[in-house]
Amino acid sequence: MDVVNKKVLTVGITGASGAIYGVRFVQTLLEEGHRVHLLLTEAAWQVFYYELNCIVEDRDKCLKDLFGHSDNLHYHTQQDFSAPIASGSAKNDGMIIIPCSMGTLAKISHGISSNLLERTADVMIKEKRRLIIVPRETPLHSIHLENMKRLSDLGIQIVPAMPGFYHKPATMDDVINFVVGKVLDQLDIEHDLFKRWGDHRESGNR
Repeated sequence: MDVVNKKVLTVGITGASGAIYGVRFVQTLLEEGHRVHLLLTEAAWQVFYYELNCIVEDRDKCLKDLFGHSDNLHYHTQQDFSAPIASGSAKNDGMIIIPCSMGTLAKISHGISSNLLERTADVMIKEKRRLIIVPRETPLHSIHLENMKRLSDLGIQIVPAMPGFYHKPATMDDVINFVVGKVLDQLDIEHDLFKRWGDHRESGNR
């Protein structure tokens, strides 16, 4: 990848179901040579255990099993407020919280910074940098919707984990890649994770 187009991105993974979305997203960024600051809440680690069968007692091994050995991956604990991403003076091309729980979304929408993930999101908002939130919850009540609107009004992009089916997904990976690809689109990062609408016409298929 052209070094000039390399991005520095922060990825937060919370305790909402759908940890695989965040994992696949980080894996794709690393494969493309982007630099990633990774944040996982304590609830996210619990989801890693239940959904990804990670042995969370050895978190370093868990991260290496999922992401391999990469100099572009920087994992930060939730109370490491000395991390560069806690300051607006650090270079950061965007933050993506995937998936985002309603609890984390509520705290961000009200300016609460009780951990590094929330603090970094607050930095993105105050510095008017790109913040993308991928909520994963259903059904939604009025407080959830009000919090999303509050953030949307500030220019934060809300990209729900709602896979499309016009590309005829045949596997679980197809469904996951669709959501991940839609988030990459918001960052103007090229990918071929799913077939776009209209591609079937160009290939002569229906």
